[in-house]
Amino acid sequence: MLIIGNDIVSQILTMGDCIRVQEEAFRRLPTGESMHRPRIDMYMPCDRDDGYFRWGSMEGASDGYFAIRMKSDIITWPKDENGNWTEDKYCREPGTYCGLIFLVSTCNAEPLAFINDGVLQHMRVGGGAGIGAKYLSREDSHVVGMLGSGGMARTFLEAFKCVRDIRLCKVYSPTPGNRERYAEEMSRRLNIEVRAVDDPHEAVRGADILSSATDSMQPVYDPEWIEKGMHVTNLGRREISDKAMEKFDVVVRQGTAGLQMRQSERFQAERGLSPAAYIGGTEEQTQRIPAKNPQPGFGGDSPEFNDRGRGGDKPDFADLVTRKCKGRTSRDQVTFYRNVGNQGLQFSAVGGWVYSQAVERKLGRTIPTDWFLQDIRD
Repeated sequence: MLIIGNDIVSQILTMGDCIRVQEEAFRRLPTGESMHRPRIDMYMPCDRDDGYFRWGSMEGASDGYFAIRMKSDIITWPKDENGNWTEDKYCREPGTYCGLIFLVSTCNAEPLAFINDGVLQHMRVGGGAGIGAKYLSREDSHVVGMLGSGGMARTFLEAFKCVRDIRLCKVYSPTPGNRERYAEEMSRRLNIEVRAVDDPHEAVRGADILSSATDSMQPVYDPEWIEKGMHVTNLGRREISDKAMEKFDVVVRQGTAGLQMRQSERFQAERGLSPAAYIGGTEEQTQRIPAKNPQPGFGGDSPEFNDRGRGGDKPDFADLVTRKCKGRTSRDQVTFYRNVGNQGLQFSAVGGWVYSQAVERKLGRTIPTDWFLQDIRD
């Protein structure tokens, strides 16, 4: 059995492979050759009176591999002096995180690997956005408007560059130093012009591909900024106003994002940034977790967003590639790819590829598989 760290994942995983293996796995969903279970979170009170413990997991299986991705976080929702509202997280102390992928064989149920999820998480989400751009953006898309300057914003742009001839990216995030570092790093890495701008509208204006990749708890752009012919994608649900749905001519979701269950005090969809949340604690403690609809019109009033696992009436990627639905049919259409869903399947597809390459290259740390086996039947 292997322990595969982020340094090894960085050596092995390219964005081209990340997009390819996800696309192959998504195509197999209609035939049952791939399966996934959406993300579920569990909340319990922690030592902080302004935060909560959150455990999240998601599962998927494809091409001989099953993966469960698990993460353990203390969550807070700070607001800064400018009114920016975000979700922050850590494990044990700020700056450290715990996220693991447990990979097993579906052929004989053998445990195969533990993989740190940091690099792979950023890559799989960026790769998902790249798939949407590949099928829905105009083929002559050259300009990206990027809202956000963190790790996800980096892989999103890398993925767009992988599927389109991107020549310019205009990036905005609230902290000038962050967006300037992003511009310098990504222009060097991708050999394109990346320009930090001081206003979010300037980042959006004239873009062929509009991407939000933030941890914001509230919309980061005005729907009126969306222009004809744009392709739009996202990272989080709350980054986008419900009113943006009125601007989209074509909407495709990656896959099922939540569970269809009856809502209660202890189970809620779209609470905080959780697609599906089981919530512990007293009534007073649970008030720390941001409510589903923090302001009218935002965060889930739209039936297209408030799917509770059903995805509204919008098609998914499998419908698109099997031609059950149409994608872009004209230059002026505004397309939207909801880059959530299929999370567990993404981890089995990309994690399985990383494991196979680690074995082939003799990378990673080996530990005895017998440590995880027993002779007592459960």
